[in-house]
Amino acid sequence: MKKTAILSFLFVAALAFAQGIKFEEGSNFKTILAKAKKENKLVFIDAYAVWCGPCKLMVKNIFPLKPVGDYYNEHFVNAKIDMEKGEGIELAKKYNVKVFPTYLFINGDGEEVHRTIGYVEEKDFIQFAMDAGDPNKRLTALKQKFEKGEKDPEFLLNLANLTIYNDADFSNKVIERYFAAKPEFNQNNLGLLFQAMKSTEGAPYKIFTERKADITKLVPEQQYATIDKNVKINAVMAKAYNTDTKKWDDAYFLSESQKFLTKDESEKILKRAKANRALKDKDIATYEKMTLELNQDTSALNADQLNSLAWNFFENVTTKSSLETAVKWAQESVNKKESYANTDTLANLYNKIGDKKNAKIWAQKSVELGKAAGEDTADTEKLLKSL
Repeated sequence: MKKTAILSFLFVAALAFAQGIKFEEGSNFKTILAKAKKENKLVFIDAYAVWCGPCKLMVKNIFPLKPVGDYYNEHFVNAKIDMEKGEGIELAKKYNVKVFPTYLFINGDGEEVHRTIGYVEEKDFIQFAMDAGDPNKRLTALKQKFEKGEKDPEFLLNLANLTIYNDADFSNKVIERYFAAKPEFNQNNLGLLFQAMKSTEGAPYKIFTERKADITKLVPEQQYATIDKNVKINAVMAKAYNTDTKKWDDAYFLSESQKFLTKDESEKILKRAKANRALKDKDIATYEKMTLELNQDTSALNADQLNSLAWNFFENVTTKSSLETAVKWAQESVNKKESYANTDTLANLYNKIGDKKNAKIWAQKSVELGKAAGEDTADTEKLLKSL
């Protein structure tokens, strides 16, 4: 009885001192909307993906804070939804979620009124919530203000950043108006322009070409040329792949891309794009085969690129010989620049091929590096305990 009483007290005490955002557990989206409507609140959605680093940092650093929890719990019905699982897949389509984390503010009728993205510090995270609650500061109101002709540079920059990932056509109009005033380039507005250039068509690319002389005062000519080439590749790629039929027009891509690429470059880029698409479509056999062909020589890849290759194989590939190749990629990554991430990859790969001894060695090393760097090592520690 005493033990039960003590445990009960500790449980109650933990609840009493709980801080941070309280998220709805086990409720579907329809139920969450109904609750919001009944309570006359907005829904706050943390639209995340399990692999997203900034998403994990928000969970660790921001969501648990008492001031954040106090404001969000009072004003919103809060929900965390994985956009790559269950009903999250359809919600991602409905609300055009393309980057993670995305924070959505939805009314009880399911209409989006405000949004922002990325890792956000405490003060700004609360301010975004306050803006969502103010009809004059919501994204919908900002768009209306733009349509009425607002030309304030700071306003335009903010609006372009808020819409660049979910409403590119609108964002491009904002960017066009902003740059029409011929502002001087700096790291912020130049970064925005680069993010907006998805194609050789539209205002962002036109600005990029017309103001080359100004841009190359901030970035070297070689970097400018590389950015230009990548935009052209993306433009040709978009027309070469049919998203409805999932078919590639190889002839079109090769002929158009060779207007600014060598034949060898064009063929390799196409093969890499096909491999990436195969991974996205879960055609693992094709992804595995093409990736091995493309990476017979990895000497030019940096540590992060090698680690990404190795981790993708760990997550998706089951062929032992291919996994052994991935171990070599991970080892090469560690040799080039040892980090928590690549030592963790190496440990996981060794475990997957059945080499428990080396898996334990590298898991221990990974935990040490992770703790020294302030990383969340929980998953690696879990692996280590299983060995």
